[in-house]
Amino acid sequence: MPRSVLEVADIFRASGAAFRTQQAGHLSLGQLRVMSAIEACRTSSLGGHVRRCEDCAHIDIAYNSCRNRHCPKCQAGAAYAWLEARRAELLPTAYYHVVFTLPALIADIAYFNKAVVYDALFKAASETLLRIAADRKHLGAKIGVTMVLHTWGSALTHHPHVHCIVPGGGLAPDGQSWISCRLVSSCRCGFYRGCFVG
Repeated sequence: MPRSVLEVADIFRASGAAFRTQQAGHLSLGQLRVMSAIEACRTSSLGGHVRRCEDCAHIDIAYNSCRNRHCPKCQAGAAYAWLEARRAELLPTAYYHVVFTLPALIADIAYFNKAVVYDALFKAASETLLRIAADRKHLGAKIGVTMVLHTWGSALTHHPHVHCIVPGGGLAPDGQSWISCRLVSSCRCGFYRGCFVG
């Protein structure tokens, strides 16, 4: 039965060579490697194995995956497992999505100083969230945060940013009670519609 869903690999296989030619000099070696891995994923170029049914002699060929962390086909299972593990950790409260993005000039520096710049990004993001949440003008509580680094944007260009999942409340300073936040439908700062205040 033919597939009805178009995959990233299909697009790369159909147009990848022309895209690489058109973008010559603008794609990093890392981006080129990811494209090649996705194009080769689950094809004969990576080898595979043959399964044969002992009862009916039906043969099924299964090609190996690229196992690249950027491949949507390979990482779907890993992403699902990660999400399920995080879901098991959820508290019975609302959660909010906050993104911290590096300015373009600093993002350029991150190309050559990844460990230092990404560490600073995580530190700045976490300290900002913890300080704002602890401020009694906002929430007055101690919160936890789940943070994930993304180094590429949706256009597959270098775009370092951190996605943060923030609970809609936190522990009171005495550690004995929960302080819930109230969602502001339109933030007075005009910056983020999901801002939370106490």
